[in-house]
Amino acid sequence: MKVRVLGCSGAIAKDCRTTSFLIDGEVLIDAGTGVGDLTLDEMRGIDDVLLTHSHLDHVAALPLMVDAVAAQRKSPLRIHALAGTIEALKAHVFNDVIWPDFTRIPSIDAPFISFHPIRIGQTLQLRRKLVEVLPAVHTVPAAGFAVTAGNGCWIFSGDTERNAAFWNRINQLNVAMLVIETAFSNREKDLARRSLHLSPASLAEELDNIPKDKRYPIYITHTKPAETELIMAEIQRFDQTQPFGPNVTHDIRWLRAGQEFEI
Repeated sequence: MKVRVLGCSGAIAKDCRTTSFLIDGEVLIDAGTGVGDLTLDEMRGIDDVLLTHSHLDHVAALPLMVDAVAAQRKSPLRIHALAGTIEALKAHVFNDVIWPDFTRIPSIDAPFISFHPIRIGQTLQLRRKLVEVLPAVHTVPAAGFAVTAGNGCWIFSGDTERNAAFWNRINQLNVAMLVIETAFSNREKDLARRSLHLSPASLAEELDNIPKDKRYPIYITHTKPAETELIMAEIQRFDQTQPFGPNVTHDIRWLRAGQEFEI
């Protein structure tokens, strides 16, 4: 299974694109501005979009991508999301005011997109991949995802603050790679808490939930462009002082747009 990072920034700036991951060229996880780096052929190859939540940095490119390729598709683009996320998209994006209602265009019987509600704990089968919907704690209905093709799970936390249920579940899985958000630096940890995001201080507490006999690469995503270096420096400081098992620290890395991983 190939995971391509299209965008992993918490905001836009030069070379900073918001959250989006492409799995095996056919499944899109979130539809932030990173989608804009795909060719038309690559966009046409996507059959399923899974959304963690409705915030703009995770859905901004979705209506534009649909507009770019929908007329060249033979079937609707399937959008999988929590019921609350679908309601938000219908009310505020595909509403014939901000963007056309592509669930009715070109016709109700043959629309450009179709919405498919998902729920926490559900497992979807998308061709040879299994996708489990994980719990998230955010200001709107939100989820994370565990994706596997049989060789371990690629885990994406989505936007979340402290989340015991998330750790309870992924500690039962064969985790090959964890992508977890850390949106704010410690100097803005109060803002992080109010907006239900992580800071390095709360990330450190969350990583304590990983059993000492489990070790896998942890990639940090959703950092604000102006604070990325500070956030990573703060994470590096706590990681050097928090042993993970005997004389071993967490394997923490910074996620970058353009990276590709084989899971």
